[in-house]
Amino acid sequence: MSHLRVSSNGRHLIKGDGTPFFYLGDTAWLIFQRLNREETEEYLQDRASKGFTVIQAYVVRGLGEHHPDGPVNLSGAFPFLNNDSSQPNPAYFENMDYVIRRANELGMAMALVIAKSWHINPHPERIFDVESGYAFAKFLAERYKDDEVMWYVGGDSKPGSDESVWLAMARGLKDGSKGEQLVSYHGSGGTTSATWFHNADWLDFNSIQSGHGWAAKTYKYIEADYAMSPPKPTIDMEPSYENHPTGANSPRIDSHQVRKGAYWAMLAGAAGHGYGAMDLFFMYKEGDAPFPRDGYQSWRVALAYEGSRQLGYMRRLFERFAWEKLIPDQSLIVSENTEDEDHVQAAIANDGSFALLYIPTGKPVMIRQGRLPCDEIEAKWYNPRIDSEIRIGRISYTMRIKFTPPSIGDKEDWVLILIGVG
Repeated sequence: MSHLRVSSNGRHLIKGDGTPFFYLGDTAWLIFQRLNREETEEYLQDRASKGFTVIQAYVVRGLGEHHPDGPVNLSGAFPFLNNDSSQPNPAYFENMDYVIRRANELGMAMALVIAKSWHINPHPERIFDVESGYAFAKFLAERYKDDEVMWYVGGDSKPGSDESVWLAMARGLKDGSKGEQLVSYHGSGGTTSATWFHNADWLDFNSIQSGHGWAAKTYKYIEADYAMSPPKPTIDMEPSYENHPTGANSPRIDSHQVRKGAYWAMLAGAAGHGYGAMDLFFMYKEGDAPFPRDGYQSWRVALAYEGSRQLGYMRRLFERFAWEKLIPDQSLIVSENTEDEDHVQAAIANDGSFALLYIPTGKPVMIRQGRLPCDEIEAKWYNPRIDSEIRIGRISYTMRIKFTPPSIGDKEDWVLILIGVG
């Protein structure tokens, strides 16, 4: 089969037929360990209906019943027999087969992180070295060579002293898939794979973890990757999780923070974006021990968080246009543009046919004449909270044009759509 691959200009991913692929990933790190078949179907159906195109999960994150980060393996099967990476447990991987292929049937690719860092770094659950890491990665890539899968090595960590193991895993993935599947590196919070591996021949696209802080400046990470040569697609695959705590004296991440991080990233040049909810990361269920943790909800409650639906709206908005043509262009903005929560991000099509601007708090914005080569523009407001439009109308393209959103407020975000006419 023809797998996902990188576009000829190095800016986004494309499907086997050459059409653009919008990476909209949901974080379900423990799906192979925590959900039964019925729950898996419920989860995957929900994510497909909301417009997700990628499900992000760990292959190995804990060897036994109790994971080092708290959750309990509920699948009844552990990854390896005798905790030996050369002895994959058939029951565990048969369940993986089912989940991956069901996701593919529903139109979603799987983005699989091979192993959490503690299975490579010094830790009681360390099981991989260079030789075993290569062998396991090659086993995985061969097993899933006909499925729509992309891979991450790195395990939520910087390369560090065990870089050779991660590199061996990358080689194993490329050898096992005969170079037909995409590979990236999943670093720790506040990092991008470009820092260490941008020029590596095995790294097909860059992966960012902008972190789980309040108002994380996702666009800054994207801008840095976007400026590198040669061009490679870049994706913030782990931004702030919805309902994630941000400190004792600051609020949990809400849907506005989720939307803001996503639109900032996309209009700064990203090839897609990730989504997560703290509760879905753990697939928390009522009665779990050592859960519940303060403020977490069950995974079914988290399925309905509004941020996840709103990122589906975002994908549909971008796909209404030739979004792959977008080039970040802050020169479109004439008015003062701060680097705080009011920051406006803009992009314009490479043929000047349209532009999109994200305004996070509804404040007026002044745009510059001449950036769209046309006599008039058709202008619209898009409400990213409820997936609706308000037509502004056709406007003669004067030197400067001021646009005032329909509402202003801390969470009153809007997208300004400008379409060239004539």
